[in-house]
Amino acid sequence: MSCMSVLTRDEAQTRAKLLDVHRYTIDLDLTCGDDSFDSRTVIRFTVRADQDATDTFVEVKPAELRSVTLDGQPLDPETLDGNRLPLKNLTPGEHELRVDAGMRYSRTGEGMHRFTDPTDDETYVYTQLFMEDVQRVFAAFDQPDLKAVFELSVKAPEGWTVLANSITGRQDDGTWRAAPTPLISTYLVAVAAGPWHSVRTEHHGLPFGIHCRRSLAPHLDADADEILDITRACYDRYHEKFEEPYPFDSYDQAFVPEFNAGAMENPGLVTFRDEFVYRSAVTDTERQTRAMVIAHEMAHMWFGDLVTLKWWDDIWLNESFAEYMGYQTLTEATRFTDTWVDFGVARKAWGYDADQRPSTHPVAPEAVDDTASALLNFDGISYAKGASALRQLVAWLGEKDFLAGINTHFARHKFANATLADFIDSLAAHTDRDVHAWADAWLRTTGVDTLTPRITPDGGTCTLTVDHTGSRPHHIAVGLYDRDVADEGRHLILRERIDLDLPQTTTHPIGKRPALLLLNDGDLAYAKIRFDPESFTTLTAALSGLPEPLTRAVAWNALRDAVRDGELPPTAYLEAARTHLPHERDLAVVQGVLAFASAQIADRYLTPETRPAALATLASLCRDLIRRTEDGDNPGLRLIAVRHFIDVAAHPDTIAAWLTDGTVPGGPELDPELRWRVLGRLAVLGATDEAAIAAELDRDPSATGQEGAARCRAALPEPDAKAKAWQAMFATDDLSNYLFTATAQGFWQPEQADLVRQYVPRYYEDAVAVAARRGPAIAEAAGRWAFPGYAIDTETLRQGEQCLREADPIPALRRKLADQLDDLARALRVQQA
Repeated sequence: MSCMSVLTRDEAQTRAKLLDVHRYTIDLDLTCGDDSFDSRTVIRFTVRADQDATDTFVEVKPAELRSVTLDGQPLDPETLDGNRLPLKNLTPGEHELRVDAGMRYSRTGEGMHRFTDPTDDETYVYTQLFMEDVQRVFAAFDQPDLKAVFELSVKAPEGWTVLANSITGRQDDGTWRAAPTPLISTYLVAVAAGPWHSVRTEHHGLPFGIHCRRSLAPHLDADADEILDITRACYDRYHEKFEEPYPFDSYDQAFVPEFNAGAMENPGLVTFRDEFVYRSAVTDTERQTRAMVIAHEMAHMWFGDLVTLKWWDDIWLNESFAEYMGYQTLTEATRFTDTWVDFGVARKAWGYDADQRPSTHPVAPEAVDDTASALLNFDGISYAKGASALRQLVAWLGEKDFLAGINTHFARHKFANATLADFIDSLAAHTDRDVHAWADAWLRTTGVDTLTPRITPDGGTCTLTVDHTGSRPHHIAVGLYDRDVADEGRHLILRERIDLDLPQTTTHPIGKRPALLLLNDGDLAYAKIRFDPESFTTLTAALSGLPEPLTRAVAWNALRDAVRDGELPPTAYLEAARTHLPHERDLAVVQGVLAFASAQIADRYLTPETRPAALATLASLCRDLIRRTEDGDNPGLRLIAVRHFIDVAAHPDTIAAWLTDGTVPGGPELDPELRWRVLGRLAVLGATDEAAIAAELDRDPSATGQEGAARCRAALPEPDAKAKAWQAMFATDDLSNYLFTATAQGFWQPEQADLVRQYVPRYYEDAVAVAARRGPAIAEAAGRWAFPGYAIDTETLRQGEQCLREADPIPALRRKLADQLDDLARALRVQQA
């Protein structure tokens, strides 16, 4: 067989003009052993009457193609070319294609993933069919605009439950059957089978269910009320916003093992990574993140599932809409009322970073020529920048007109497909604003604008001019803050927020000069901001005195951007963190600042010679936070401080004592997550060994424990440990996607630069090879986690650029390498600034 072909947009458009696909009848047999399953598919379709006899193809990626018949006539399985089975001389009218194949289970989270739980040896399978992976499970005309009805039956082992897009039931012969779906796209078909632990209820007559592995049952039960309350609240709020009712017959949420994404919006059966079933203590911000993902995926039931993109160039429409709606609806309908703080600190930074790399692309790119290219656009631009653009659009249009346009869009295109042009037309029907011009400015351009204030004295008062680097229009708020004289200026008081449209047509009066002028107060814009000199001086002294967490998040983001752009020394950011975080109570802000300070500043932006001082500063800061929370009034803040103290510990004594005692003095007790975290840091420092890792694995033999052990073993500062880890990642294909990632996370450590130096040049050749063998999911992991990110020198950069020029990595790895090398070059510039 030849290599697999990607589908081009031209091919998809040609096939969509040729065919109407009506119905798939799919029979899966999951009782065929550990390596493969049987797949029998019947596809009923019509060649349109305006077509002459013509040729096309159906996609399938079998381990064994047993038989194919078209309209009762056998086709030669040997004609399968890669993943394409040719269908020749199709005449206008109705046709029936039958395909009988054996399929391989996956260990990489693509297609039909199979997982055996090491805790109890129970096995689970689930599908992830996004983009091109339908073909790993059943034969299909695999493109999003050939929607059809799907009827599934699944033969499963005794004791298993089978979940699907629609309500399932077990038949007398032991086979599970799912009710026929409405019209949906091939990539949205879903099956999850195994001895699930389930919690079921109803809401407004609709069956709701949440499901997980049996070994996680106590942890799901502990959070079931919270998960279902969030689900009900979002469901009700969406029905207040959307005129179209929920379009499917049930709503199941399955928390599945070794899932590559956060979640997947399969209609009626959303799959989540089962790390969202918390085995260990988490912060309220982490609970908010889980709630946001629940809200995000439910929004997809309308935008993505009911109305689906025509081609993958409009993936942003799915993800940006769900991202915006997830955060906004959570704020409106649940106890999580400050969700935009976390968006500003965590998600928006993801978008800013992606948008400043050479691989940046418009939110709505015009040139997505094939599925391999489309897969690369699932990034901070399609999610965070797109959601920021929609937030700016809502501020500009007003929510009433925005929702009216959305509801028109649903009504026009339900159970069908739509494009960006369709979306903009729907919005334009409800406003006098030039939405088409807005789309051109926001969705067809790249890069991050920069806004810088100029304050000019004017006869005893001042005026504001905003220097605007970039081309987009912005509607922003400008915060004017004065010092609070009652507490000697330690706190800042909001005098006024000014609404400003950019670019300006004239200067704006602001009265007497404020102590701090903050552009983009409220974080409605997508832009980097700078400070005038006096405001910067105020900020460094009184950042923690700003009254609102979202305002503080905007300020911290501005400092972060200035460090990355070489305009603020990394040590100045550390000093700001040391000064102000001890007074911060918002968990998202604390987590975001500590993460950037440790993972970027200490580990990458400072030289090896100055790193120890940075770690000492961060350890001292974490000690202060731990001391501040001794009264137990903020366990989330204490947990963040404990985690980061472990991560920056330069000496093993304190954390080793915690591990021995099983607790941090004054709490928290060390649950599995903290125990593996401590052991991982001890491994980096050379203060533990294989015997201790094996003993901890005996204590926690779960899947998470297996990952923790792999991470610790790879982190040991011993040549043999590094050689074994490298062999496991790159010389064999035995590791699952999660175990590959865990091993990679442990391998490279800043403290071990000399020990692993020999592996830096080997990385490029071996990563290219493993990506070619194992496909996009492992390519993503190899590019993200196995990259030598701490080898910040010109030689690493040269070797990487040579790899991109000469080694021909597959697209998923090429994109990750290009991004990593750009980040490495930025780190070099910051170090040299």
